Amino acid sequence: MTTRLSRADTRPIAPVRMLHLGLGNFHRAHQAWFTEHAPDAAEWGYAEFAGRDSALVDELNEQGGAYTLLVRGADGDQPEVIGAISAVHQATDHEAWLNYWVEPELAVITITVTEAGYCRGEDGGLDLADPGVLADLEALRADPRALVGTAPGRLLAGILARAEAGQGAVAVFSCDNLPENGLVAQRVVGDLAAALGPEAVAAVTPHSWVTSMVDRITPRATDEELAAVAELTQRDDRAPVVTEPFVEWVVAGDFPAGRPDWQGVTFVDDVEPFEQRKLWLLNGSHSLMAYAASARGHEAVSDAIGDPVVRGWVEEWWDEAVRHLSLPADHLETYRAALVARFANPNIRHLLAQIAADGSQKVPVRILPTLKAERAAGRSGRGAARVVAAWIRHLRGAGAPVTDAAGDRFVTVVQMEGAEGVRRVLELLDPELGADDGVVELVESLVAELAGA
Repeated sequence: MTTRLSRADTRPIAPVRMLHLGLGNFHRAHQAWFTEHAPDAAEWGYAEFAGRDSALVDELNEQGGAYTLLVRGADGDQPEVIGAISAVHQATDHEAWLNYWVEPELAVITITVTEAGYCRGEDGGLDLADPGVLADLEALRADPRALVGTAPGRLLAGILARAEAGQGAVAVFSCDNLPENGLVAQRVVGDLAAALGPEAVAAVTPHSWVTSMVDRITPRATDEELAAVAELTQRDDRAPVVTEPFVEWVVAGDFPAGRPDWQGVTFVDDVEPFEQRKLWLLNGSHSLMAYAASARGHEAVSDAIGDPVVRGWVEEWWDEAVRHLSLPADHLETYRAALVARFANPNIRHLLAQIAADGSQKVPVRILPTLKAERAAGRSGRGAARVVAAWIRHLRGAGAPVTDAAGDRFVTVVQMEGAEGVRRVLELLDPELGADDGVVELVESLVAELAGA
């Protein structure tokens, strides 16, 4: 007989010194897990704010913030109760959000809002034509404490409240799969501040914007995994997280108000080489499998990598990508081998449909740099072009269902037949590629090839 998981099953609640925006499974398997294992964890508690999943907030609150992390290795399962979360709030609990920002002990704000959550325009800055951004700007002009809805708006509202209270600088810490994610966060919040006025810009300036590379495969828990948690722990946990044994965090930036004594984190001056390695090799091959392998009937990464055809596509993509990475060749070879083992882990059911979401935000940063570099070097870029072709077929209805918050403009033009549809998609992704007849022809041929694969 199982009993409901509660706070009593883990350590006492720590004082809130960190906020997290974008409560979800990955954060609870990564940043919260690192905090749980810090020697000074008793001094560092997280207050969590949901992105969209209001049900998760209710479930965690009923458990006092505690949850089970089920680490699924190829050789078995290891459950652990995590107590790093001290408070959990709905996204709309804006008053609580602002109240944390004015506390002198606040030190760190971490963010996992996905690529789409930064509301960026084509130039990489804040999309000031986005309806949500416009609504936030109007609300903040009327009242700096007004309810806002976008991630840039919520961050700026907190910063304004902290400035009004006369409190010092904190570290704002992006943990999303974006190159130079700290600079991305700084830019979109800075753009919103600039649109608001000089006082808002002055409020943003003192804070530190930390860049990080994060890595831990964290699929959604299945009913079978929920049952495994109950059997292993004899606890009824309504909010468990499933993850793999591998975990990596590479961080660059300052922490003016301190941070937990995170163990196993690699602190560097420049995250970019590690970001590119992870974005291109892990995330890029994930995108390839999400679109190309789901169209072959596969549901999970572990199924896809076991398909010799898909494995060959992945290796071809990696062969191209590593030519443009700056880390040592032996490091990259070891990383590739580790990825194959991680992907093949039969106890991690990382669904391709989950990975396929928001492709219009992912393909440009995961795939296009390699495609452009290959073309500049006089090569075809076939491995990279195949990912673009598979994504085009996905937008046309092949494989995983289309879920893309910013993808409407691609869905419209992709329905054009033949080279014209391919060219229009490439033009939207990158005008330089759209003007490259060789790329257009190659992608068009690969669309046809994948249809018969």
